[in-house]
Amino acid sequence: MTIQTINAAQLQQWQQQQKDFVLLDVREDNEVQYAAIPGYLHIPMNMIPLRQNELPDDKPIVIYCHHGMRSMQVALYLQDTGFENLYNLKGGIDAWSREVDCNIPTY
Repeated sequence: MTIQTINAAQLQQWQQQQKDFVLLDVREDNEVQYAAIPGYLHIPMNMIPLRQNELPDDKPIVIYCHHGMRSMQVALYLQDTGFENLYNLKGGIDAWSREVDCNIPTY
């Protein structure tokens, strides 16, 4: 089974429609302090196995990192542990900064 992807514009639509979902940021603390998409839940990638119980299993989870590689690994891990309705943000926060909100710095 493959992980669904969502692009920055689709994610912005979800936010504007106030769709009920979790926006999971799996980057490191210093990355989150530098730039983040509003409304995120932060669980660093290496903490996911210890903290996955904080994630709801009854609503979509959009996972993001810098460019989309770490978030895809987390999505595959969560899928293996039984989570469904997972989305990987294509291009990560870098795409969000370039396509949706240029006020969020790129790095």
